[in-house]
Amino acid sequence: MGWFDSLKRERKEAQAVTEVKEPIVESVPAVDNEEETVEEEYQVIEREPAPQIENQSRTVPVKTYAEKKAVTHVVGQTKVIAIINQKGGVGKSTTAINLSAALGEMGKQVLLIDLDPQGNSSSGLGVEKNRVSRCIYDALLNDIPLTDIIIPDVSKGLDVVPATINLAGAEVELVSEMARENRLKDAIGPMRGRYDYVFIDCPPSLGLLTINALVAADKLLIPIQCEFYALEGVTKLLDSMKRVKSRLNPLLDIYGVLLTMSDNRTTLSRQVSDEVRRYFGKIVFETSIPRTVKLSEAPSFGQPITQYDPTGKGAQSYIDLAKEVISRG
Repeated sequence: MGWFDSLKRERKEAQAVTEVKEPIVESVPAVDNEEETVEEEYQVIEREPAPQIENQSRTVPVKTYAEKKAVTHVVGQTKVIAIINQKGGVGKSTTAINLSAALGEMGKQVLLIDLDPQGNSSSGLGVEKNRVSRCIYDALLNDIPLTDIIIPDVSKGLDVVPATINLAGAEVELVSEMARENRLKDAIGPMRGRYDYVFIDCPPSLGLLTINALVAADKLLIPIQCEFYALEGVTKLLDSMKRVKSRLNPLLDIYGVLLTMSDNRTTLSRQVSDEVRRYFGKIVFETSIPRTVKLSEAPSFGQPITQYDPTGKGAQSYIDLAKEVISRG
C-alpha cells in the first residue's frame, strides 16, 4: 500500500504542475495581442499632424523709398544717435532693432542704419540680404543716395538701411578715399528733417566705420553688459570720442548708457549695475534690459520683440526705454 500511495502522490503533483503551466502557455498569445495593440496605437500617433508654431519667420518685402507710407506728423529736429561699444555681444544690435521699433510704434519716424558688416540689424528685422542689391557700402564708397538704398516700412514707422558682406571690405577701401571720415555724415545729411531719429548700429571695433559713425552722430548710446569686464574697453571708446570731438565733431556727446542683460537675482549683476551708475552718474538710463530667452529668439523670426512677444518683460523694457528717450528730447 505504501508504494501505491507514493505513486498516487507523484501523479497528483505532476497534474498540479501541468495545471500551473497551462495558463502560462495560454498567456503567450495575450502578450502578442498587447504588442499588436501598442503598434496600432503608435501608428495612429504617427499619423497625427505636427503642432503649428505660432510665430513664423518673417521676410520683409524689398520696397523702394518711393513706396514708403506717407508720414502723418510734422518731423522736428532729427537726432542722429550711434549705438556703440567696441566690445562685442553687449546688445548693440538688439537695442538698435527693438528701440527703433518701439519708437516707431509710438508714432515716431525712425531710420536704422546697419553699419556692422555682420548685418545683424538687417536680418533681425526680416531683411533677406541676398535679395538686397544695394547697401550702406554703396553710400560710403559709391556716393549712392540713401533714398536709393532705404527699405521702408520694415515695421511701423521704421525704415532700414541694410548691410551686406560687401561692407567687410569698406575699412580697407576707405583708407585711400578723400574725406574718408565724413562719408556717412554726408550720406545722412539729406535725411535730416525726414526722420525723428536716426540710429546707427556700429561694428564692435574702433576702425574707420566706427569713426564715420562718431563723426556723423550727434550723440552716443552706449550699451554695457551687466557682467564681468563690463567697463573694459569703454575707456578706449571714451578716448576715441574725445579725439573725434576735438578735431572732427565738436558737438559729439554721450546721450545715455544702457545696462543690458541684467539679472537682479545675481550679486554680480547688481554690483556691475551699481558700479556703472556710480561711474557715469545721471546719464545712465533708469531702464535696464533683462536677460530673456524671447529677446534672443526674436531675431531668428525677423521680428522686433514688440511684435514677437509684446506682453513679455523684454518688450516692456524697450517700451520704457523708448519713453525715456522721448523724454530726454
